[in-house]
Parts: sequence; structure tokens; C-alpha cells
Amino acid sequence: MLTLRRWWEQAPATTLFTALAVVVYIITAVQSRSLMNNLSASSLGDAWLLYGPEVSTGGLDRLRALGAAFLHIDLGHVAINGFLLMLIGREIERFAGTALYTAAFLTGAVGASATVLWMDWAQPTAGASGALFALMMLLVGVARVSGGDLRAPLAFVGVNVIYTFLAPSVSLWGHMGGLLTGGAMLFFFVHPDVRVRWAGVLAVLTASVVAVGLV
Repeated sequence: MLTLRRWWEQAPATTLFTALAVVVYIITAVQSRSLMNNLSASSLGDAWLLYGPEVSTGGLDRLRALGAAFLHIDLGHVAINGFLLMLIGREIERFAGTALYTAAFLTGAVGASATVLWMDWAQPTAGASGALFALMMLLVGVARVSGGDLRAPLAFVGVNVIYTFLAPSVSLWGHMGGLLTGGAMLFFFVHPDVRVRWAGVLAVLTASVVAVGLV
């Protein structure tokens, strides 16, 4: 079993993102005095929750498009997303390196938020699942170029897409936005030329940031 030290050595960005989500959850839980409804009375939750009417005011509120990826509504939410992030993120980070992986994760988070703001503007949204859906798409590409079996990552994506449409509590456009953002990065992310990888990921990130800014 991997120790925390080995996780950090093999996937520092993944470990850091997961830890940040846990720390943010603890802060919101303490502020709201609740483990299962921790955004109801949390100043941090109020400041980071993705919500179109607030984002549209401009200024620092546009940072909600990123901050919301580290905000979770209850213990189960952060536990599931944290587990999936450690599982998927480690594989992608080891393939691409920490810097490019970090850029891809942030792109997935902002791209998912931009999609929510454009398609479901008045729906409050929080969680890392948008970024996770982008990573799921990239995992398919990593398996493809690494010569792995594509059935497992494709089935994983398929099951999560089906769950998205069946579960009433999840953000449809957050998940679909992450999937589309990951798809937009996919060709570039696994390209053999590292300059193409960076150019593609940064182009998608720029487009996502612009989309948030135009809301």
C-alpha cells in the first residue's frame, strides 16, 4: 500500500489538490458546525460557491470558477471526489509530469465552471467532479498512447456519464463541461511533442478563462 510520502513523491500535485479539498471541507464544516450540510453557514462556502448571479458581478467573484472545484457540500462528496482524484490523477501526473498535469487539472476545473455558468447560470455548484471528468477523458488518451487496454477507462467514463444523467443531485453541466474540456485537450495532451502539449492545454485554458469573463 502506498504511504502518504510515496504518494507525494509520485504525484505531488494530485496529493496537494486532494489535501486542499479536504482542508477546505474541514474549514466549511467547522464554520457551519455540520459534517453533512457544511455550506449552509460557511463564509468560505459563500465566497467560493459557483453561482452565476455572484460571478456576474465581476472582480474577485470570478475566482469562484476555480475555487468551487475545491469546495464540497458534505463528507461523502469530498470523500468520493478525493478518492477518485487520487486514483486518476496519480496516473495522469506520472505520465505528463507535475507541471502539465497541474495546468490540465486547472483547465478542467475552469472549463467545467464556464460550462455551468453558460448553460445553468442560476444553479449553485461546487465540487471537483468537473475537473475529474476532464481527467477521465485524458486517462483514455494516456491508456491509448501507453498501449494499455482502453476498455477499462472507456467503461469508467461511460458509467460516470450514465450516473450523471440518473442522479438528480449532481451537476449535469459541470460534468459535461469537464468532459468537453478534457476532450478539447485530449489530442494535445498526449502528443509526443511537449511544445504541442503545452500549447494545446494553455489554449483551452485561455478559452475557458475568456468564457468565464464573458458571463
